[in-house]
Amino acid sequence: MPTARRSRTVAAPPEQLWEVVSDPHHLPRWWPRVTRVEDVEDGAFTEVMRTEKGKLVRADFQLVEVDPLAHRLRWEQRLEGTPFSRLLSAAETELTLEPAGEGTTVSIELRQKLKGVLARFGGFMVRRAAIATIDEALEGLTRISG
Repeated sequence: MPTARRSRTVAAPPEQLWEVVSDPHHLPRWWPRVTRVEDVEDGAFTEVMRTEKGKLVRADFQLVEVDPLAHRLRWEQRLEGTPFSRLLSAAETELTLEPAGEGTTVSIELRQKLKGVLARFGGFMVRRAAIATIDEALEGLTRISG
């Protein structure tokens, strides 16, 4: 299962960052390629993303852990019945915030369970793409936190 984890210290208090990361409506401000978020209800939401070629792609997610005291979130992508299900059997993102001096250490981990030939030979490429996504997300949080 390809797993990618990155951390960065952001010059903002955990409470300020929690307000942003715990509300899916803010994803377009900091998560790569997300143009808008729809259907936010009962911990579920849909991201509308724009590919590099300009095509819009929808992906559905479910929050599976929200711990405001520990500043930890975990969400899973709903794969069944979607084009993503041909490649993935599971996809999960975990985000934690930890106080770090006058800022916050933000850690993001992406875990993806691959299917088919991709499971045997594609782990390196998927992990590399996940690292790039996390780095862009961390850069987005740094940018919007001032």
